[in-house]
Amino acid sequence: MRIVGRASIVAVMALMSVGAAEAKGCIKGAIIGGLAGHYLAERGVVGAVAGCLTGRALANRQARREIDYGARVQPRGTGYGPPQAYPRRDYAY
Repeated sequence: MRIVGRASIVAVMALMSVGAAEAKGCIKGAIIGGLAGHYLAERGVVGAVAGCLTGRALANRQARREIDYGARVQPRGTGYGPPQAYPRRDYAY
């Protein structure tokens, strides 16, 4: 009985010390991967882990695409030297 008591105290302390997890994409991927792994290969846990990793990678890729790169570009004339006009594009023959 002492072992069970000590194990439960260690488990509670470990859970209290854990912060909030960033699980964007992981939960949905784990559900889909777990179901697919269960029905296709009878390996639900392996499918859930693979689905979580894949979902997290896809969420990170989507987050990188949403970064506003236009905010880093300076408008013309704010750099060194006099401002230059846009090049004239005349495609007439």
